Amino acid sequence: MNLTSRLPEIGTSIFAVMSKMANEEGAINLSQGFPDFPVSENLIELVNKYMREGHNQYAPMPGVPALRNRIAEVVKSTYGRDVNPETEVTVTAGGTQAIFAAIAGLIGAGDEVIIFDPSYDCYDPAVRLNGGVPIHIDLIPPTFAIDWGEVKSRITERTRMIMINTPHNPSGVVLEEQDLRKLEKIAEEHDLIVLSDEVYERIIFGKVHNSVLKFPLLAKRSLAVFSFGKTFHTTGWKVGYVIAPESISKEIRKAHQFITFSVNTPVQLALAEYMSDPENFLHLYEFYQAKRDFFLEQVKGSAFEPMGCLGSYFQLLSYKNISDRNDCDMAEWMTRKHKLASIPVSVFYNDGSDHKLLRFCFAKGEDTMRRAGEVLRSIK
Repeated sequence: MNLTSRLPEIGTSIFAVMSKMANEEGAINLSQGFPDFPVSENLIELVNKYMREGHNQYAPMPGVPALRNRIAEVVKSTYGRDVNPETEVTVTAGGTQAIFAAIAGLIGAGDEVIIFDPSYDCYDPAVRLNGGVPIHIDLIPPTFAIDWGEVKSRITERTRMIMINTPHNPSGVVLEEQDLRKLEKIAEEHDLIVLSDEVYERIIFGKVHNSVLKFPLLAKRSLAVFSFGKTFHTTGWKVGYVIAPESISKEIRKAHQFITFSVNTPVQLALAEYMSDPENFLHLYEFYQAKRDFFLEQVKGSAFEPMGCLGSYFQLLSYKNISDRNDCDMAEWMTRKHKLASIPVSVFYNDGSDHKLLRFCFAKGEDTMRRAGEVLRSIK
């Protein structure tokens, strides 16, 4: 059969590649971003309860009302914004599906979408699969700041959307209020949609999370994507949600209904009940800050140089003082020879920019991170 690939240069994701290599080599896996510690027993019991009560059929397409209502309450208490759970909250099969549905519903042939590199690997393909044109702008290393002057210079009559991610994967930086103010002004001036990936909203250290939902003019033209998988250590459940004005939500839902239609019913009901106690999520940042700090303690005494991490559960380490290898080779060499798997940051760049950085996930138990630290300190 003669097939023409729509993504000819795309192979298996680097996350799957590195995890497979880690398994084959018996390596410590700090590559893929998933926790290795247990989910709350209370949350698991709630899922079990709703399954046993018979809530095992299709949920409503936008999400079960109990969960959408709970999300609206949390958004109000967290960001001071009133959202209509009926028309402005959509439950999705994780953050990635929310992003794809949003792009599928809002981006047409030839529409340009500004993406900041390094960027999560689903952004660019989602735009291209829906006929859009990704416009990549590099963040400024080593702080990974946005050059808003360059953003203005890259906007054309075809620009339709700007995508942001805060806290940022892979760098761990966060956007400041002044960034959101500049974005708001640009979006207003050029009538742009803003897609804000905020899946690490609860994992932020020493800073306030600047959601697009906190800025009234920006919120009117934005959609914000969130993930229960990140908040409750349940990445395998694949449940997230997107907040957007009714006009934008309508278009997202048009696509969402033909991608997954609806999301796991008992899990939605369990999450709605579990979130009734704010203590189950309000102090998550303390939990992860302790993990970040523990990991950094393990890095001390090594030749690796930590970059700043103010959010997410990823830590970048520079190996510029150790090797001239490109980062993909360095990551493979460390996995095979030293049995420690990471992610090379160049894969997050459209042009493969290599700044001699590796990404490590610290959403792990202390024993795992302690063993990883021993490896890092042994590499000279």
